[in-house]
Amino acid sequence: MKSLEIPAEKARLSEALDFVLDFAEKLGFEKKELFQLKLCTEEIFVNVASYAYGSDTGLITVTAQGSTDPLSVTLSFIDSGAPFDPLTKPDPAKDRPLSQAKKGGLGIFITKSFMDEVSYAYQDGKNILTIRKTRPVNGQG
Repeated sequence: MKSLEIPAEKARLSEALDFVLDFAEKLGFEKKELFQLKLCTEEIFVNVASYAYGSDTGLITVTAQGSTDPLSVTLSFIDSGAPFDPLTKPDPAKDRPLSQAKKGGLGIFITKSFMDEVSYAYQDGKNILTIRKTRPVNGQG
């Protein structure tokens, strides 16, 4: 397992993206999957940076674990900010275009759509949002 701990500041997003994408690329994920991981990492990181600590700045830890058989990456985003489970937000209504969706919740909806597993836990005063991407057996990600 690898980990990166940095201030939860939007200006530090590129460090988190480089960490995640470098890890996933070395495992063997391809362009489409890397784009999905990038988008999800960006959504999660920016939300933590924007809301977890209010006007203060705290830390975010990103951990990465992977396997090559099957090709899989598991990322956890850990912060000590206010407890918040993004999975409790309802998905946008399916009978309306996304452009008409209410503000908030779209990022986690996209994350749930792109990832094979998304889970949340609050342990020892920390929010832990974990996402997993696995390449299907047929190689189409």
